[in-house]
Amino acid sequence: MTKPLFRDDAYLREAQARVVDITGEGGIVLDGSIFYPTSGGQPGDSGQLSWAGATLEIATTVKGEGDAMILLPAEPVPLPAVGQVVQQKLNWDRRHRHMRVHTALHLLSVVIPLPVTGGSIAADKGRLDFDMADAPEDKETLENDLNRLIACNMQISTEWITDAELDAQPDLVKTMSVQPPRGSGHIRLVRIGLGDETADLQPCGGTHVANTSEIGRVRIGKIEKKGRQNRRVYLHLE
Repeated sequence: MTKPLFRDDAYLREAQARVVDITGEGGIVLDGSIFYPTSGGQPGDSGQLSWAGATLEIATTVKGEGDAMILLPAEPVPLPAVGQVVQQKLNWDRRHRHMRVHTALHLLSVVIPLPVTGGSIAADKGRLDFDMADAPEDKETLENDLNRLIACNMQISTEWITDAELDAQPDLVKTMSVQPPRGSGHIRLVRIGLGDETADLQPCGGTHVANTSEIGRVRIGKIEKKGRQNRRVYLHLE
């Protein structure tokens, strides 16, 4: 029901769309959304909708049934009618920070080449959980390796493969707890780097920066033990 405009252009900050449904809880469903819905550890986007002299704040965005994405107002206010054309405006600074953290986490999975058991993203930090019995001995070296990768100014791009092609390349899937969504016949890959200079390639539906230079320097924070075989590694934007 909702075209994911953010998937084609993660830098789209404003766009028009038409209201196609209002949920029983007061959520707004559009025919096209620049707002990313909560999934894969990345928070739902916030921002504004405006129409005919009215404006409302969007607190977050979640997935609905099928392909629907539901925009949740920050407070109870009059809503646009079904069929109304509205202007979407993204809370861009928050989204861009999510993009920076998300891309940095992909590179963290490169410098720690172990299966990922979980993860989450915030506007100033993120974390990945690894199937790792012992914590890295040298956190400073880990941080330096990660920042060297970021400083390579690598391009980030997306491509699509079929379910069968993914089945033939199971090593592309780094996450143990979350598998790429199937059923549509094709799966989106995010590539960091080009050709033989590719640093990372894995299935992902989230939003990312266009070049690693946008991430800026990062800092490795706490490394926590989360069970016998799990270590949680925090990453902070500086």
